[in-house]
Amino acid sequence: MGSSRGPVLQLELDRDAGLPLHEQLERRLRDDIRSGRLVAGTPLPSSRALSAALGVSRGVVSEAYVQLASEGYLTSRQGAPVRVATAVKRRRPREPARSLLPRYGYDLRPGVPDFASFPMDAWLRSLRAAWREAPFDSLGQPDPRGVPELREALAGQLARTRGAAADAEDVLVCGGFRDGFSVLCRWLRASGVEHVAVEDPGWHPHRLAIEQAGLRVVAVPVDGEGLRVDALEASDAAVVVVTPAHQFPTGAVLSRERRAALVEWAAAAERLVVEDDYDGELRYDGGGPGALQGLAADRVVYIGSASKRLAPALRLGWMLTPSWLTWPLTATLAVEAGGGDAIAQLALRDFVVRGELDRHLRRMRGRYERRRATLLGALARELPAVRVRPAPAAGLFVLAELPAELDESALVACAAELGVGVEGLELHRFEPRGDGGLVLGFGALAEPALERAVALLAGAARG
Repeated sequence: MGSSRGPVLQLELDRDAGLPLHEQLERRLRDDIRSGRLVAGTPLPSSRALSAALGVSRGVVSEAYVQLASEGYLTSRQGAPVRVATAVKRRRPREPARSLLPRYGYDLRPGVPDFASFPMDAWLRSLRAAWREAPFDSLGQPDPRGVPELREALAGQLARTRGAAADAEDVLVCGGFRDGFSVLCRWLRASGVEHVAVEDPGWHPHRLAIEQAGLRVVAVPVDGEGLRVDALEASDAAVVVVTPAHQFPTGAVLSRERRAALVEWAAAAERLVVEDDYDGELRYDGGGPGALQGLAADRVVYIGSASKRLAPALRLGWMLTPSWLTWPLTATLAVEAGGGDAIAQLALRDFVVRGELDRHLRRMRGRYERRRATLLGALARELPAVRVRPAPAAGLFVLAELPAELDESALVACAAELGVGVEGLELHRFEPRGDGGLVLGFGALAEPALERAVALLAGAARG
């Protein structure tokens, strides 16, 4: 359709659609201009000609033209045809949205839980209960500390399952470990702290969050008893981040003597310990230490999350802070985070108090224990030259040390080409070393898939 004064326009309007005709016309013309089908300067049919061609009133076309002119897509002058504005630039063809996160057919990356076992029905019941029972004011601006009902439930849960010295007034809800730790790092920087110590090797996002806050990282070595407190004492750090219950990535448990020494280090000069208790409840031998925070509540910031316990996508975490630090961090959260999703927090509260979290963790401990055994058996059979670092039966990963003839980075890359996602130990180190290793997760895959993944990994190792 068109006129002697304009191009042929391939336009169709759907009278049965819920969208008004003038808005349909606006969208089609706008898309044609953005895509370059209607180039800058092109004259359009008069409103009379286009309305006749489309079988609509002239007002429909006029309204669309006026709207597009107000947005800058069209220009019009008295006595001249409406034209595509010269300032409009052709837009490149739109590509489908892509994820920045890698996808693997066999995901052996550490810390990935079993998403297929997420307790969907129980969680939906908790969500429905949250919506049904939430007071009207919960739909307003949320408390930056988190809803009081969840903070109360978490205080009880942490005291019971992790031996924490938990007061609901000192529980702060955040959007997961990284969110809470990043807020803490920015507060530390604003308070004049310059250095933060971390475990080496250690979880590399610790380092990234510290550096992004403008702080300097101090690497402290780890051995079979966990963080070397003697090396920490020799540093100039006033804050240290530790994973005492299950060190990442070595799997070591901070020994009783070093727990005591670390508490003494913090108390001696009013220093601060940040305890990342990322998988404290995932212990399969019935033992395991309680939270370090229970020994020194005034010197330890305890941070946990739903990430390994349920799923990272829930974006729910919690900080148990010394009482003197609660208000400064609350003020920071109020500015930066705004309190988070109150309904999701109320759902987690219901999930905790009904015992669903405990039931889920009991189920998953048995499942993960079997998967860990399957992974260890497959490694012994398919890659006998690989040595698994001795560690308690816990968590969602093992550390596999590579023989000298296997190049870590080449093996990681080759495995990825075969659809197997693994992480190299080098990613979590501060200083390059000769001995390579793989941090292998077993949480995401069922036993047959673990067997197949290790077979493919062995094929990658053979080159």
